[in-house]
Amino acid sequence: MAKIYKNLINGKYVSSSSGKTYKNLNPANQDDIVGIFPLSEKSDVNKAVVAAKKAYEIWRKVPAPQRGEIIRKATDILISRKEELAKIMTREMGKVLKETRGDVQEAIDTGLYAAGEGRRLFSYTVPSELKNKMAFVFRQPIGVWGVISPWNFPMAIPSWKMFPALLCGNTVVCKPATYTPASAGEFVDALAEAGVPDGVVNIVYGSGGKVGEAIINHPDISGVTFTGSSDVGKRIAEVCGKTLKRCSLELGGKNAEIVMDDADLDLALEGVLWGAFGTTGQRCTATSRLILHQKIHDKFVDMLKKRTEALKIGNGLNEANEVGPCVSEDQRQTVHEYVEIGSKEGARLLCGGEALTKGKYAKGFFYKPTIFIGVTPEMRIAKEEIFGPVLSVIKVKNLTEAIKVLNNTRYGLSSSVYTKNVNSAFRAIEDIQAGITYINAPTIGAECHMPFGGVKDTGNGHREGGWTVYEIFSELKTVYVDYSGALQKAQIDTWD
Repeated sequence: MAKIYKNLINGKYVSSSSGKTYKNLNPANQDDIVGIFPLSEKSDVNKAVVAAKKAYEIWRKVPAPQRGEIIRKATDILISRKEELAKIMTREMGKVLKETRGDVQEAIDTGLYAAGEGRRLFSYTVPSELKNKMAFVFRQPIGVWGVISPWNFPMAIPSWKMFPALLCGNTVVCKPATYTPASAGEFVDALAEAGVPDGVVNIVYGSGGKVGEAIINHPDISGVTFTGSSDVGKRIAEVCGKTLKRCSLELGGKNAEIVMDDADLDLALEGVLWGAFGTTGQRCTATSRLILHQKIHDKFVDMLKKRTEALKIGNGLNEANEVGPCVSEDQRQTVHEYVEIGSKEGARLLCGGEALTKGKYAKGFFYKPTIFIGVTPEMRIAKEEIFGPVLSVIKVKNLTEAIKVLNNTRYGLSSSVYTKNVNSAFRAIEDIQAGITYINAPTIGAECHMPFGGVKDTGNGHREGGWTVYEIFSELKTVYVDYSGALQKAQIDTWD
């Protein structure tokens, strides 16, 4: 029997105001109902924000080390339930178990890091220019945060946002993606079980049009953090800008892997397979372009075709499978539309290019891993985010051209270069326009203690992960303590 989930508002599990619900179905098998969730309204968001605003006045005064201890307890709960949570995630999102275990593990790692930050949250003490005067800075929370998370990393990304927000002393109203609400719900349950006070963490299920819009427009929401498409991100930034809400956006990508003629081709092959077809290509960091030096192009393409066609596709709960389904029929249709666009643009379809709809695939949203060759840099499939298992291969003459091609998109999230030449590697690091660059590794694989984010249309400059995320969720307060007993005027008084 499917589990019935409810909104968590002010420490209580409640139905939506409308009483309406929707079913969350397994994208690999539509007969499998993962859970039943509320279709919430603006009024539900209002209740959650009222609770979060009230709880903020208490939570912000809890010492950061104590907040860290509660986060550590929640992390221990995630550790104890890791396999169970991974299976729930595979059922609702589709990616294979080894990946969903990694998703849960990233939430665990983020929690362990955040718990430690409770005893750090470093700032600065600096010398004053005047005598008998101290100057220092410390961090304060901001208020109630709206957390709007995507469906492709349904526990890792909420953890990137909520753990740091809570550690800094903020309260949260979370809206998970409608395709993958169960993982976020289980994550919030762990926080509640760990002892987060009522109202500090609230979750409201429902659509972006109703719940998401209500969050970003609410006057008592102090900040919004969002991961998703660049177009939606621009809309959120516009709304937040009108009231000067703090806004953190991690958006799209059109990431490329460069393989030079001196590269370890076997290593590069493993990297592009994982980068392009891991998570069925449904990552903002997915390798969607492969830029090959002309000297190794033909050989590498042959290697890639053989390995790609051998990938095992199917239900992610089967440990033998390597590629799961698209998250929805709409997403699969979008992928196929781009395949048709690529063919019309003159790219050559090397393999894939069709949905899998018969036999064991009939009840899911499966699509063959797809590769185009003969792609030129100005084609739409080389410039636009597809978010599916489609790889565009582009041939170049040298590193200079490779970097130029890589930079030729409106995005700038992740990038990758395979070479044994240290000079080439460092030149690429300097000249590539991206927030992340890997040398001899694929475009995916972020570590929780390092900054994550990109440039151009990939975001608004903030970096989640690592120490930088705490700058998003806190305000700096500058303090001057003058114990001279006299009026001193900075920039005016002269030194004796």
